[in-house]
Amino acid sequence: MPLTAQPLRDRPGALLRGSCDLDTRPFLSAALGVVVRIPGPVVHLDLSGVAFLDAAAVAALVQANATVTGQGRRLLLHHPPYSLRKVVEMFPDECAALEVAA
Repeated sequence: MPLTAQPLRDRPGALLRGSCDLDTRPFLSAALGVVVRIPGPVVHLDLSGVAFLDAAAVAALVQANATVTGQGRRLLLHHPPYSLRKVVEMFPDECAALEVAA
């Protein structure tokens, strides 16, 4: 399944759709590169349309979060897929900084 990204209409951020895996890794990197440059104190990343995130995709989210946090801002993840939750369970220390909306 291809990966697509589009701006959110109601807040600063993006909506991802598709799968984040080896085949879509370059697109995910490009999309996250844009996301970290979205202005505002909180950047929202809606993952409701993401079917799957592999461990490398989760690592890319951790890196994007570190970039945004280093700018004194927050990256807030919405509707994480099951695969993200499983990777976070397997690597809790590495993923501890990821912030998921309640």
